[in-house]
Amino acid sequence: MEETISLQEFFQTLRKRMLLIFSITLLVTALSGVISFYFITPIYESSTQLLINQEDTNTNQMPDLDIQTNLQLINTYSIIIKSPAILDLVIKELALENMTTQSLNKKINVNSEGDSQVVTITVQDADQYIARDIANSTADIFQREITDLMNINNVGILAKATASEKQEPVKPQPILNIAISMVIGFLLSIGLAFLLEYLDNTLTSEQDIEKLLSLPVIGSISSMEIKEQKKIARLNKMQQK
Repeated sequence: MEETISLQEFFQTLRKRMLLIFSITLLVTALSGVISFYFITPIYESSTQLLINQEDTNTNQMPDLDIQTNLQLINTYSIIIKSPAILDLVIKELALENMTTQSLNKKINVNSEGDSQVVTITVQDADQYIARDIANSTADIFQREITDLMNINNVGILAKATASEKQEPVKPQPILNIAISMVIGFLLSIGLAFLLEYLDNTLTSEQDIEKLLSLPVIGSISSMEIKEQKKIARLNKMQQK
């Protein structure tokens, strides 16, 4: 049986479950804030930019290397940068004894903007100085090793990564997390409110009876407190005398 709910019933349910909705929304929001500020480790990001040059200065094997060719090489360079041939040397140079090639690979992201010849090596780590060192070391080693790996020398360092005590972490973003949690908590609490209302079969008003029986209510017995009942009883006795 298909049931519909009017706009009036919708707002009546919200008003009836207002305390529940407010409590759940507040709880989820507060929980998100506590987790974001105190339990999630801040992650810092540092980037080094490489410039893929057109001119090859050390070899004559690719004298006609043009920009389009360099752009095609960027994808190859991106794979080489994250390969064990480069990352193993980075681990050795920085003495990252607790880090494997796979774990270091996950910290590094390589990309280029559109058709530009600039490749950006971005590193994320819980320590901003380690992120900076990994980004710069990866760029330096790649620039050095690419000469032997591909027998060309067309990579230059455009901008080195930097770090400072005042650097802000890129994640988590507590304010964003709190805002998202507030919306999610509000929606969840509304859903729970309507679920409880749907499961609640108690009759609390004349309207509930009319809705259940599909019959009009022709009379009702009002509740009366004991104090009022005693007062009426005394009045009846006085009238009988």
